Amino acid sequence: MLWIVPGIITSYLIGSIPTAYIFVRCIKGIDIRQVGSGNVGATNAMRVLGKKLGLLVLLLDVAKGTLAVMLLTSLLKDKIFSAPYKELLPLACGLGCISGHNWTIFLKFKGGKGVATTLGVLIGFAFEIKGLAIILALALGTWVVIFLTTRIVSVGSIITAILFPLYMVLFRQTLIMVIFTLILAIFILYRHLPNLKRLLQKKEKRIF
Repeated sequence: MLWIVPGIITSYLIGSIPTAYIFVRCIKGIDIRQVGSGNVGATNAMRVLGKKLGLLVLLLDVAKGTLAVMLLTSLLKDKIFSAPYKELLPLACGLGCISGHNWTIFLKFKGGKGVATTLGVLIGFAFEIKGLAIILALALGTWVVIFLTTRIVSVGSIITAILFPLYMVLFRQTLIMVIFTLILAIFILYRHLPNLKRLLQKKEKRIF
């Protein structure tokens, strides 16, 4: 059980690396929190840096989630002998990494929305959980269709987050994974509350 704690802390620190902030600060010399939407995430980085560098930021944010789940689980699983805690370890590391991205300690706990890092965490799980890759592909397809229809990133993220736990149920995933993805969906919806407000006011910006 005790080994889960350093796993959570390390995954939180990995998630806390503010990729968008670092890129914008190094390339443009400005604070991403002071431009665009003020969000420390890939979408705002894309607005400031352009599509290519914004995509790179996105991929690195995804990589944080995958790294936290796969690397830390691999390093710590042999130190945990209780089966329930072995199952809990990757879930705890995943939530720790996403929390780090959303509330990074390096920027006074002001981070991103967590969508890309959540995707990275789920990609890490897909290597071990049967059928999850198909669900991820379905979710990504959902996001792409909604985004291309609305041209608003937040709409795709919000709707996909709501549908993902339902996809998990439809594809008969375990109860713990359904609950886990429900928690992830709540995280995403909570982080998108300002977007929901702008959507209701018809002020949310399109990406192109």
